[in-house]
Amino acid sequence: MAEYIKNIHARQVLDSRGNPTIYTCVETDKNKGVSIVPSGASTGSREALELRDSTDLFNGKSVNKAIINIKETLSPLLNGLDICNQEEIDNLMIHKDGTESKSTIGANAILGVSMAAARAGAKSKDLELFEYIRQMYSPSSSSFLLPNPMFNVLNGGSHAFNSTDFQEFMVVPLGVNNYEESLLCGFQIYNELKKILEKEKLPTTLGDEGGFAPPGLTNTEPLELLTEATEKTSFELGKHVKFALDVAASEFYSEDKYKLRSENRSITSDELIEIYEELSIKYPIYSIEDGLSEDDWDGWKKMTNKIGDKLQLVGDDLYVTQKKYLEKGIKEKSGNSILIKLNQVGTVSETIETIKIAQDNKFETIISHRSGETEDTFIADLAVGTNSAQIKSGAPARGERINKYNRLLIIGDILKSKGLDNNSHKTNSIGEFK
Repeated sequence: MAEYIKNIHARQVLDSRGNPTIYTCVETDKNKGVSIVPSGASTGSREALELRDSTDLFNGKSVNKAIINIKETLSPLLNGLDICNQEEIDNLMIHKDGTESKSTIGANAILGVSMAAARAGAKSKDLELFEYIRQMYSPSSSSFLLPNPMFNVLNGGSHAFNSTDFQEFMVVPLGVNNYEESLLCGFQIYNELKKILEKEKLPTTLGDEGGFAPPGLTNTEPLELLTEATEKTSFELGKHVKFALDVAASEFYSEDKYKLRSENRSITSDELIEIYEELSIKYPIYSIEDGLSEDDWDGWKKMTNKIGDKLQLVGDDLYVTQKKYLEKGIKEKSGNSILIKLNQVGTVSETIETIKIAQDNKFETIISHRSGETEDTFIADLAVGTNSAQIKSGAPARGERINKYNRLLIIGDILKSKGLDNNSHKTNSIGEFK
């Protein structure tokens, strides 16, 4: 029996950086769904726009205008709609906003309602959220796989103070047997890394995403530290574990040059590509995210042509989870993978559409958190529901990161109980891991 939206309400809460964000509750006559939207620090210029108040409250970051828009615009607009018609719900909000960036109502307001509606829809059908997402993604597909976690264990760039130009240094347990073993692998490396930093008398303070953020490192020293840490574990580097980088190159790109503050030099895209090639020979690097700027499309084509058969080249700022930029990248052969962030595009149905386009064109999809995270675990269900190869939720530390990894453990138990778990671990088709 159909359930219909009866009320939508929202309030201001805080994210992992202590900045305001939106808690949303969508109610039907029988159920309700809730959500809390995240926020990024290193953001692409073409992302859907959060609506902030720009007042003295919370340094201009309060979200009262967006909350008013939910209560006064979106709730009356959506009341009476079938809760299970996600696409209609999302399209009505998009049309009502009327801007490409969702700046009128606010992408944070629209996404909050979209996510909460999806949760309520799942409850109305007595389904887990990942099962409900699967019905929107591919109703005929019955195979569920848990994603490989990409643990951000060393933070730099915009996520740490006075650190590396490159933003994230990750370990990826690609050669292990199952998801639980991947968590063990990440835990062991993370803890060995802490011991090494302490021995070297380097700070073990944490960056925004739970990784260690020691100051004063070069862009390659973290890879040496990760190598040493991995070699102290029971997991073999290159066989069980590879490294991944999120360079976030848009953050240090200007006037057609990449300005490496830590090295006091400016280089071209060709020179930066050569650096990546050399690093991938010296270290077991598997994936490079945002290796070039979002505005350097020619560079992206060169990079893909030169090293795209060896490495996962992930577009984050380049694609911002949006269909039109992804389609441009596919056509121009810029990258071979896409980072998926719900709040970059602003609705659940648009996100799923982008994932479908990517996978239909043999692009890997990596579901990602944001640096300003919340206790909401939606992305864990999204990864499983869309059979995405990998998930980024930060280091194996801090509650807002760990809860996504823990949710995947619970999903694994649910899959086993329903006889849906084939005990396999999905890996990327690029490089050695098939």
